[in-house]
Amino acid sequence: MASLAWGLPLLILLMGGGLYLLIRIRFLPFRYLGHAVAVLSGKYDSESDAGEITHFQALTTALSATVGMGNISGVAVAIAIGGPGAVFWMWVSAVIGMSTKFFTASLSVMYRGKDSEGKLQGGPMYFIREGLGKNWKFLAAFFSIAGLVGALPVFNVNQLTQAINDLLLKPADLYTGTTSNILIGIVLAVITAVVVLGGLSRISKTTSRLVPGMVLLYFVMVLFILAVNFSEVPRYLSLIFTDAFSASFYKGDAFLGGVIGGIILLGIRRGAFSNEAGIGTAPMAHGATKTNEPIREGLVAMLGPAIDTLVVCTLTALAILVTGVWQSSEANGVTLTAAAFTETMPVYGKYALLLCIAVFSISSLFSYSYYGTKCMSFLFGAKNKGIYNYFYIASIILGATTSLSMMINLIDTFFALMAIPTMLSTLILAPKVIAEAKRYFASLKK
Repeated sequence: MASLAWGLPLLILLMGGGLYLLIRIRFLPFRYLGHAVAVLSGKYDSESDAGEITHFQALTTALSATVGMGNISGVAVAIAIGGPGAVFWMWVSAVIGMSTKFFTASLSVMYRGKDSEGKLQGGPMYFIREGLGKNWKFLAAFFSIAGLVGALPVFNVNQLTQAINDLLLKPADLYTGTTSNILIGIVLAVITAVVVLGGLSRISKTTSRLVPGMVLLYFVMVLFILAVNFSEVPRYLSLIFTDAFSASFYKGDAFLGGVIGGIILLGIRRGAFSNEAGIGTAPMAHGATKTNEPIREGLVAMLGPAIDTLVVCTLTALAILVTGVWQSSEANGVTLTAAAFTETMPVYGKYALLLCIAVFSISSLFSYSYYGTKCMSFLFGAKNKGIYNYFYIASIILGATTSLSMMINLIDTFFALMAIPTMLSTLILAPKVIAEAKRYFASLKK
């Protein structure tokens, strides 16, 4: 099902559409990355602006959903199937994704709509309805229906359960099969329930405290692995580039008649899962930002794929490659990344990684619940949005007890379905963003 959804049409829509947006705006936002950092630091915050959360909280809420298992196990999945070359195509997806994120987040502030309780809301379903009009409401509904399943935390929970089993329970002879998985699922469900039932304010406050510290710890550990294996780094950096066009290590299905097509599709799929550009989840967080300048939020959102894929995914990939575990181990997903950490830091490596994985995964659980309730609210009215959280919490136990391949297929399929309305509406509304960007950037020069 996922292979069907992630076929050539979606590849053209996500990558071709993102490239078109990048060329249409003439790389303009890329020239203002310094300004984006200034906006993020709070320099332009105003309490009187409409919205619920700060620029920094919006980015950390969006990043807490993306900096996580996509970076740790998604990269490992890409390398296990595609070899080093898959990383290059993840980079390509990130650069194009920065442009897509700029447009979708700008639109989510430009065309905020009101829910059934009269509260301002942002996200693809609202910018489709407000920007394109009532005749396009079917597209907004399509996005929201796909979002109800796409926002379920089953992949993150699955990988966290695998990590706890492989790194903690099995070495200590405490693993009891399905019983262990169910117990982990119940503990995660309880932790998630405490935070998500407190709403966006509690979610954004929790993630803005948790995520930066864990990203820093993860960085320090990966940089230590790279320092220990320093002599291997240049060789693998060059292999990422050369293998991208030879696909010598690719083990997956051919695409467009060859292995190069297969590795491109694999890298872009895992890149899209990692940074979610064009999928439409992050604009829901960015649409809640306190700002009356849509372009500011577009610039902040654009930093997401840069931090997420160009920095964090690259560090994970190099750690897996330089330690050699990608060739010596049969492991996949999070277990492969753990093998790289254990190789260099035999005693503490896997436990420190497990701590990062736990925080990344649990913070992702908080953000995705918010996305799902927004879809529920749009479809069935704001008074019913809380019902989604109970399905969401129950799905955590499903994720803990089901196979990795089934979870990847499920989430990949619904991410693909969410991308269709997000990208179509963004391409149609792109001229409005370009006009607003020209006005905003001109005002900065005055």
